[in-house]
Amino acid sequence: MNDPHIEPPISIFRNPITIAGAILTTISALLFVAFMALDMMGVQTNHYLGIVFVILIPGLFVAGLLIIPLGMWRERRRLQKGLAPSLKWWPRIDLNARRVRIIAFAILVLTPVNVLIVSVAGYKAVEVSDSVVFCGATCHTVMQPEYTAYQHGPHARVRCVDCHIGEGAGWFVKAKISGARQVLAVLRGTYSRPIGSPVHNLRPAGDTCENCHWPAKFHGDKVETIYDYAEDEGNTESVTTLRLRIGGRDGGGNTAGIHWHVADENAIEYVALDDKRQNIAWVRQTTPDGGVVEYRAEGVTDADLAKAPERRRMDCIDCHNRPSHIFARSVERGVNSVLASGGAPKDLPFLKREAVAALKVDYASQEEAGTAIERALTEFYKKQYPSTWTIRQADITQTIASIRDLYNRNVFPAMKVTWGFHPDNRGHMEFPGCFRCHDDAHTSKDGKVIRQDCDLCHEVM
Repeated sequence: MNDPHIEPPISIFRNPITIAGAILTTISALLFVAFMALDMMGVQTNHYLGIVFVILIPGLFVAGLLIIPLGMWRERRRLQKGLAPSLKWWPRIDLNARRVRIIAFAILVLTPVNVLIVSVAGYKAVEVSDSVVFCGATCHTVMQPEYTAYQHGPHARVRCVDCHIGEGAGWFVKAKISGARQVLAVLRGTYSRPIGSPVHNLRPAGDTCENCHWPAKFHGDKVETIYDYAEDEGNTESVTTLRLRIGGRDGGGNTAGIHWHVADENAIEYVALDDKRQNIAWVRQTTPDGGVVEYRAEGVTDADLAKAPERRRMDCIDCHNRPSHIFARSVERGVNSVLASGGAPKDLPFLKREAVAALKVDYASQEEAGTAIERALTEFYKKQYPSTWTIRQADITQTIASIRDLYNRNVFPAMKVTWGFHPDNRGHMEFPGCFRCHDDAHTSKDGKVIRQDCDLCHEVM
């Protein structure tokens, strides 16, 4: 029990700030030790939860350590000014007093409960923010185009964070800082409409894509069949079969084919003059023997290159720039895919023409588009082909549903996303694609050109 007649020695340690820092450091240390114990027992399975514990908890620990001397410095200043100590006595803990015993018991019981609650809440917060639904549906209007395309894309079973963040603490922190800015933009309504592409701060493909895909491996050739339908009464079908020279590294260490561009021994760098990386002005190839060849597009000056947004080493994303968020490259291509996949009968008269015409109208919303598309196709067959309408209403109803779905997967008026907004660099029909470099117009000082030779990448069969 403190004796009021005996003055305690003055101590700069005895102040609320230093005590708070000591408590914060102690709790953080206990949490960190508990996590390490769970991790060694194999209980912890979520790597993002691990990042929280190796970044957040140590951060709190260090913060507590910094707060301790801050309080001591502040207390010393107070004493030098002749002010009374912040705390004259240490808190008195007398377990003989019933009230003190109740408080001590409550703290002893509730502290583990509070730690458990905070830990579970932190785990669930990370788990929720780690989910696809959180990424795609929390800000519904903003992410609706990307989320819809993702759900219908080839990576629909791969989580967003696996590509956009990947493993490691550094990129986790970057992503969360970027996410905080995005949340602020959504709250203020200042986000981009549409969301631009490409994502310029995306993690290198070698850290994400190549965890599943291996471009250096020899893949050989791939056969691709392309279906096209004419806008005539019979929706006449034409088929193009391509043998794509994917290539890769063969058993002898030689690299050929399309994947030559991303081989480790071939460093291909480029400068684009636009944010979408469509207008490539300069290309540099560093060969395995250390040789360097630089190519420039006609008329490009050093001043143009100095003003360019970025200089980039080529990787998977430069060709596969829409790997998970794929939109139809054009209205015509979209309708072709519906017909080729059986989403609509190929023998409905003038279906390709009428569907394309209905889809190209500028609608204010998806709801308006759905109503207008249904009305346009219904009225066309009722008036122009009444017998077809009478006999094949079920087929026409199916067709209308497929065409409306095609629109809803590719056009989002609220976000100003429409047909062909996002370039697709695979190919060279609707967008420059391969021809961004392979145009016979990028030349080196010694007269070499980047050839526009069709047989370099594919063969029409």
